[in-house]
Amino acid sequence: MKVIISGGGTGGHVFPAIAIADELKKRMPETEILFVGAKDKIEMEKVPKAGYPIKGLWISGLQRKLTLKNLMFPFKLIHSLWKAFWIVKRFKPDVVIGVGGFASGPTLEVASRMGIPCLLQEQNSYAGITNKILAKKVQKICVAYDKMDRFFPAGKIVLTGNPIRKDILQKQANRAEGIKHFDLDIVKKTIVIIGGSMGARSINQGMRASMQLLKDHPQVQVLWQSGKLYIDEYQVCETAKLPNVKISAFIDRMDLAYTMADVVIGRAGASTISELCIVGKAAVLMPSPNVAEDHQTKNAMALVEQSAAMLVKDADAKEKMISTALEILNDAEKQKSLEQNILKLAKPQATETIVDEIIKLVKKP
Repeated sequence: MKVIISGGGTGGHVFPAIAIADELKKRMPETEILFVGAKDKIEMEKVPKAGYPIKGLWISGLQRKLTLKNLMFPFKLIHSLWKAFWIVKRFKPDVVIGVGGFASGPTLEVASRMGIPCLLQEQNSYAGITNKILAKKVQKICVAYDKMDRFFPAGKIVLTGNPIRKDILQKQANRAEGIKHFDLDIVKKTIVIIGGSMGARSINQGMRASMQLLKDHPQVQVLWQSGKLYIDEYQVCETAKLPNVKISAFIDRMDLAYTMADVVIGRAGASTISELCIVGKAAVLMPSPNVAEDHQTKNAMALVEQSAAMLVKDADAKEKMISTALEILNDAEKQKSLEQNILKLAKPQATETIVDEIIKLVKKP
């Protein structure tokens, strides 16, 4: 079988794509897989690192205001459609998978016109613009949330959940291993803060503003991922110097971090939420305001409405972020309820189910 997987732009698109590729190779080792992404985006680094070839398209999204980039968009689109045509024509895939992000647009557009079966994977509770445009052209759409027929034809939708990184799914580590790895105190309750690999400014500001609060709660410790962009600025602040706070630019072992966490504070990206559901952790979600259609707030609300997480607005980080986490830690029943409710939303077989749908498309006469 020959498969093209297209899309990217963020880790939330790229890591599920790699998980799908890994499952295809696990089931059918002879499968040939080619990724198609956007030049200069995260996929151009992460996909080769995962062991797969990738081709880059000269494509980007429209900006919200009039810029030179917007004036270039028609030329980029025409160029990308032409390049995608030749990629598809030469590779001759049996199926093409779109995981969201601008690169998937040209690739699935030309593949569908050439009569090749296509499948979309939508990670968020609010569909991205590229997937909404492509919905009419594909055969199947794998989603992670209910009520997605607001955006897609109901007959094409399969509720699968989001693919999860293998190390998170395996869950073989225990709390003691996590505490030892990060050199923390096994007696203390632990808050893990994840702001993404680059970091989140408001989350970091919330930590800096919580110095006195954390000083007053020495029985609680915090593993604080500041992100690469912010480590130099925040590792010298007073909060980072507290004995019960450990700051790091990047968390290398998220499986261990999740294992030892009593509460997790993070953004509400689709991948983060899917991971939190799998590991069953009490969570304080802080949706990023800098995403299209405010889809992270919609992701978070899908959990809040099920009493499966707590939400703190980005603007309230300084006042409410740490106090909300402490509120959970001080209420054992609340913490247990959040853990049980979020675990009910987990779909650990998501990757396998998506690959089942891909195989059905190829075998369909």
